[in-house]
This record gives sequence, structure tokens and C-alpha cells, in this order.
Amino acid sequence: MMLSKFLSRIEFDSYEDLYKNFKITIPENFNFAYDVVDEYAKTEPKREALVWCDDNDEDHIFTFKDLSLASMRTANFLCEQGIKKGDRVMLILRRRYEFWFFLLALHRIGAIAIPATNMLAEEDLEYRFNAAEIKMVVSYDEPSLQKEVDKAKTKCPSVEKLVTVGQTARQNWVSFYDDYEIYPAKFPRPQGEEATHNDDIMIVYFTSGTSSNPKMVAHTFTYPLGHIVTAKYWQHVVDGGRHLTVAETGWAKALWGKIYGQWIAGSAVFTYDMKVFIPGKLLEKMAEYKVTTFCAPPTVYRYILHHGLSRYDLSSLQYCTTAGESLNTDIYNKFYEQTGIRLQEGYGQTELTLTTGNFGFNEPRPGSIGKPSPGYRMEIVDAEGKPCATDEVGELIIKIDQGKPFGMFGGYYRDPERTEKVFEGGVYHTGDTATRDKDGYLWFVGRTDDLIKSSGYRISPFEVEEVLHKHPAVLEVAVTGVEDKDRGQAVKATVVLKKGYEASKELAKEMQLFAKNVAASYKSPRIIDFVTELPKTISGKIRRATIRDKDAEAQKAEQTTEQKIPGQAGDDKSTQGSSGAES
Repeated sequence: MMLSKFLSRIEFDSYEDLYKNFKITIPENFNFAYDVVDEYAKTEPKREALVWCDDNDEDHIFTFKDLSLASMRTANFLCEQGIKKGDRVMLILRRRYEFWFFLLALHRIGAIAIPATNMLAEEDLEYRFNAAEIKMVVSYDEPSLQKEVDKAKTKCPSVEKLVTVGQTARQNWVSFYDDYEIYPAKFPRPQGEEATHNDDIMIVYFTSGTSSNPKMVAHTFTYPLGHIVTAKYWQHVVDGGRHLTVAETGWAKALWGKIYGQWIAGSAVFTYDMKVFIPGKLLEKMAEYKVTTFCAPPTVYRYILHHGLSRYDLSSLQYCTTAGESLNTDIYNKFYEQTGIRLQEGYGQTELTLTTGNFGFNEPRPGSIGKPSPGYRMEIVDAEGKPCATDEVGELIIKIDQGKPFGMFGGYYRDPERTEKVFEGGVYHTGDTATRDKDGYLWFVGRTDDLIKSSGYRISPFEVEEVLHKHPAVLEVAVTGVEDKDRGQAVKATVVLKKGYEASKELAKEMQLFAKNVAASYKSPRIIDFVTELPKTISGKIRRATIRDKDAEAQKAEQTTEQKIPGQAGDDKSTQGSSGAES
């Protein structure tokens, strides 16, 4: 069993037992391609590794032997194109199966893989190409995307080669499949100066950049071992099963659920290369391919529940997890009612592995991100760095005085100032706020700059969003604070309605009354703004900062107008237009 290579003990009796006694044996110069994939290819060559399908009803089942050979051919292709140890190669491959070919090939060479989303435009690409000094870009044959790459390349001298996968040739691009078959399916493990070492950088992910230019998070060759906890003890993947994590390969969540921990724990990875998320189509694929374990952000669960599960045979599904944003109890309860499965929430960041989780030893507490993962020593502190009392909101930090947790990043690539700042005071600052209850369970509150301070109260946006999600008209909602001369800040809800509902002042007032009836009155939004969509990062996270900035600009413009017209008094109407309401 692959796990026994890295763990002296695999099964644990309780959370306390797992947290105290879990230990990873770190091989010298570990390289996932050679020490996991090739090992499976030798001992269990027919074991499923990747089960892949797309919207065109094309599908492939790749064994570990298949991927071992394919990645060696790809490594030889890359070397022929001039890629060597330490070079930076950007992979923009959505969920195509070639992503696994190239990622493993880069691991073999010791080059640095930099996955990126296909939603990037010219300016985004230019910033990333220059920041990381990208040498090669690998993309699938999507004309609009490749045009953006072409435009960005003209301003980026480090980019030497562009590679396209697929069947359509493109001028000035190397076509991967033209000569793919001629490359040998052998690639001996590099030795000497070309060998990889545990502290070499293996992969870099750009964060989504909600408030500044994206940071480059660098992980070393031991990083895959950090996701043993993610897959085995949180996702509870099944040996011989099929695990689906809903994530595009341009985001770090793909590494949480589409390769490392799952394969080490013996599960195949199921991937549906969907161009557009359609809830019914996703459920259809899960039923057809008999997915055994599933992980997705709460938004995905919200949409599939809204679509309905009863038409699909999900009897193969054994265990489900969620992360990426806060889980509200309504989603938890409805999913449990319809499937009998209790969603297990977890928390982490691109810089970390699974940091906290509900590990399945006890019944999960809906809305709680669980307890710390093995190796993560966590504290909640106030503005002066002092430990917070039970249920008091503070910043979530990770203690590193006894060493960094296994799988934590070493720092931001080529950015010592940001690295120094995030490790200020000898701890890692997550930038997230949370509370801890009397039993040690952690409850996510939000980013440190998302907290709303109104009339002396500190209000979590998630708490208000949790309430409003219970209203039958609400599809999505983002809660922010708006400057208010009497209260400091007023609570504002920006709402996307479900089909069949129309924005009106009457509906806004109904929602305010609804919120007052189920929560403390100070949490009820004083302003409700109806919109057709919420501003989001390209990774799908709500950009509350964008909403706050827009409101601040509107208030500034209003104040300027008032100054130009002396004697004009402001009335008590909403500043959000005819669809808004202020209590």
C-alpha cells in the first residue's frame, strides 16, 4: 500500500489520536513523479489513476502506467524545446488530461510548474509572465485565449516558446502532438546537479489578488506529502474509488483534490472537463462514472440542490467535503436530507495544505471549519497579538516556533518583503478572522478587512449572509459595511435573486424584516441592493472589496455634490437606486 511508504501508522481512533500521533516519513530527495507514479506503474500498472471526460462525450481512463509513459514522453518533448531544471513553465490547460502529462513531466525535469486559469486576459498574463520570468507557455487550442497570450508575449522578453495541445495548429506555436509519438517513453531520474532536492521549488501558484497584484506562492518537492491528510483523513477517499474535486487546474484547489493526496491514498481522480458549469450535467457525470467521494465549494452545492438531486443515481457517493468559502447551515441540512451525507467543512489557503477540518470522527458542526490539522498549531489573537477568549473574534495565526507545519509554503517567490510581512512576529498571519468555541471548534468569520463595525458591534459578513440565504428569493448575497455617520458603518447586503423574483423596495423591506426575525436586530442589513451578478475574482470568490470601493466612491461623489449646493439637505433614501431599501 502506497500510504505505508510514508506513514508508519495509517488508522487512528479519534481526532485527538490523529492530531497527536500522525507523522510523515520524508524520503530523501522525494519526487512525486518517480516515487509515486512510477512506483504504481511498476507494482500495479493497471490501477486507475485518471478517469477523464468532457462535454463532447469523449472519455479516457488512464492507468498509472499510461501516465508514467505519457509524462516521460512529455519530459523528452520539453527538454527538446530547451526546458531544464529551474525553468518556469506556465500551464493554461483548464481540466484537459494533458495537464497531468505536463505537470508530471516538469516534476521529472525539476522545472517549476506555474498553473494558470484560462480566464486571464492580456494584462493579467503580462504581469505573470514578467513577475515569474516565464520561459514557456503551454495552452490548449482556444483561439481567444491564445490571442491574449500572443499579445502579452510581445511585452515579455523571457517567454521563448509557446506550445499548443489539441489538433489545431497556430502560427509561431509549437504543436505538442505533431511529434509526440516519436519521443521515447523513457526518462531516467536526473542525477548530480540536475537531480531534484526536497527544498527545491516544484510549483508556483498565483493567488487571486482580491486587493493587490497576485502573490506568487512557492511550494517545494515535499508539498504533495502534505496532502495525505487532505485526501485520506478529510476527504476520506476510497482505495480503488473515484474522487471528484470541482476545481479548474489554474487554481491551487486542483492540487488539493486532483492528484497528490488522492493517488498516494489509492484513489483514482475523476475529472469532468466542463467548459461551463451546468448543475444537471455535473450530477449526470457523477452518476454515470460512479464517483465515490466529492469535494466542492458551498456555491456548487447550493446550485446542485437548487437544481435537484432526485433524478440522479448517486448511490456510489460515500463522503462529501466542502471548502473555499463559508458553508451555511441551510445547504448542510438540505444536502443531508436528500443524500444522508453530512458535509465535512475544511479550511486552508494557497500558502498551506488543509489547515483545519471536520475529520469524521465526530458529527460535524454545521458552519464550523473544524479543528486544526495535524502539525498546525493555531491561535486566535486580538490586535495586540494576545489570545482571544472563547467566542471572541480575532485573527487566525499559525505558530511556527517549533517548526513550520508540513506542506506550508516557504515564502512568496521573489518577494522577500511580503514574505517578511506575513511571518511578522514569528508566526504566520492568515489574514482571516475566526472564533473558537468552548469545545475547540473553529468558526470562520472573514478576512480581517471584511469585519463590519456598527454601533459598537463587530459583525461578521458571513453571519448576515447565513440569515439572508434562508430567504427563498436569495440566490447569492455579499454583505459589506458602508460608512455611516451615526453608526460608524451600516450593514449592506448586495443580493442576486433567484429566477421568478423581481427587485423592489417591498422585497427589500421584506428581507430586512425576515433578518430581524431570525437574528439580532443589529445584524439586519440597513441597505439592500439588488444586482444581476456579484463581483468576483477569476477564481470565483466574491470581491467584497470591490463593493466597498464602489460605495465609497458613490458617497464621496454625493458629498462633493452637497458641498456644491449649499443648504441642500440629504434625505433618508437609499443611495443604492430604486431597488434598494434602508431601514
